[in-house]
This record gives sequence, C-alpha cells and structure tokens, in this order.
Amino acid sequence: MTVLVVALGVVVALLAVLVIGLLRAHAEVLRALHELGFDDVLDPGAAGMSIRTRPGVPEPRAAGGRGGHDIVGSTVDGGTVKVAVVGTDHLTLVAFLSSGCLTCATFWEAFADPARRVLPGADTRLVVVTKGPEAESPSRLAQLVPPGVVTVQSSAAWDDYDVPVSPYFLLVDGRDRRIVGEGAASSWDQVRDLLGQAMADAGLADDGRRTAGSVATGAAREDRIDDELARAGIEPGDARLYLPEHEDPAP
Repeated sequence: MTVLVVALGVVVALLAVLVIGLLRAHAEVLRALHELGFDDVLDPGAAGMSIRTRPGVPEPRAAGGRGGHDIVGSTVDGGTVKVAVVGTDHLTLVAFLSSGCLTCATFWEAFADPARRVLPGADTRLVVVTKGPEAESPSRLAQLVPPGVVTVQSSAAWDDYDVPVSPYFLLVDGRDRRIVGEGAASSWDQVRDLLGQAMADAGLADDGRRTAGSVATGAAREDRIDDELARAGIEPGDARLYLPEHEDPAP
C-alpha cells in the first residue's frame, strides 16, 4: 500500500511539472505575439472570427488608391523572375497566399481549375505571390502551385504592398500605377464580387477601359459623399454615423 501511495505521488508530481511547463510555453508564445503586434490571432476564414491588432499594426483595407509595385522574386523551382505590374496596359490581380494557410487552400484549388479561374475584367492578369523560400514549405508549395498561373516567392512584395494578412488580394491598374481595390475574403466568388465593385467605383469597364461616367475617387469622392450626407441632413459628428462599441453592424 505504501508503494502504491508513493507511486501515485510521483505521478502527480510529474503531471504538475508537465502542466507548469505547458503554461510557461503558452505564456512565451503570447509574449512573442504581443511583441510582434498581435493581441489576438484568429483564422480570418472562420465564421464569426476576425483579426485584431494593436494601434500601428496595419489592418485589411477595403479599397486603395496607393501606388503599385513590380514584383521581383523567385520561382518555385529556384529561378529568378520579375513581373511587370505598373506601366502596363492591363489590370493585375495580385493574390497573396501561403502554403501553410488553411483559408488559402480554397484559393489554391480555385486557381487550379481554369473553369473557376475567371478574372474580373477581360484584360486582368493573375499573379500569385507567396513569401520567400525561407518562410514557405518548398515541397508543399510545389504541390499547390496551379499550372499556368504565374507564382512568385517574394517576401519583399509583401512588404512593398504592406500586406497585413493572408489570403489578401489587390487589383492594380497598370496604366495609372495604382491600386484600385484591395481586401481579404474567404472565397473566390467573394473576391470576384468585391473586385467587380472596385472596378465599377474606379470607372473601369469589364475590358479595363475607362467608362464615360466613371465614379470620382479620392478627394472628389469624399466631397460627393459629404454633399449627399448634407442633403440628407447628416452633418459631421452626427450620431447616426457611428455604432456603439458593443453593437455589431447589420449583416
């Protein structure tokens, strides 16, 4: 009986040491994430979840106007490649994906199917950008890269475009050298809808040409919105422009 009690005590002591070690490791992970700027890290593709960051850490943006950049990096087989994005006569959809992102799997599969890989705009070209070889799994990436789709490994491109999360998408107008739409989504159909709306807002027809009745952007668009709100009796600071912190916007 004494031996049994001693053995039980030893087991309990070992379990206590194990639990303390796990808690310490968890604390170290949280501390490291906090130092990187993330207070909560959740899967952006999961229903009801989002990504929250500390002030100063970039968050996803629904639309752009920022300048575009050419993309320089390496191919999956180790070659060097440069993709012209600005100074071209077409639109470029830049899809920032990862080999280890669960939500990204949806887009890898969609891009592998030519029937589903229908881009917004007749002259829009697709470029998939992952991080550099130091941050991706080469074997997994080789399995994921869709045939016929330009795929570049470039951590510098993620920095140039200030990409906050993956998957993330930007539509760049090569003629104007600017981003006309950007944001995150959980499905390819959702991305196409968002980009179609961004093209309409930028005054771009389906073939990428400027439409005669293009919607004003930048400061002109802000003035138009202010005028419309003023006509509706809504002035700056009106409580109807804001939601209480505890209240979620309607679906």
